[in-house]
Amino acid sequence: MENAIRNAIIKFEQEFMGRGPDEVRAFIVRDLVVVRLKGVLTPAERQLAKTVEGVDMVKRLRQNLIALGRDKLCEQVSEITGAKTLALFTDIDVQIGERVFVFTVDRDIHVVTR
Repeated sequence: MENAIRNAIIKFEQEFMGRGPDEVRAFIVRDLVVVRLKGVLTPAERQLAKTVEGVDMVKRLRQNLIALGRDKLCEQVSEITGAKTLALFTDIDVQIGERVFVFTVDRDIHVVTR
């Protein structure tokens, strides 16, 4: 299940943001789905991030893009987990090029391990 979420996030980033992250890890913790993405910035965003104004610009742009794709992301997490997604929280650290998504769902998710 975590791998399916990871793959869905990678596909979303590639299709919606224009490029995929360098690394993605997904974790299910009871009623939370936590996804950590490394290497998310484009070369142009890395250049912008060299100034305070640029950091703010990149953060605002990324927040606006996620707002547009929020429903699609929440729907994908719900389909994979079988639980209703209640909320999506996200932030990006432009200095290190990492983004975190935290999805809250309506019940604990039990991951079957082999």
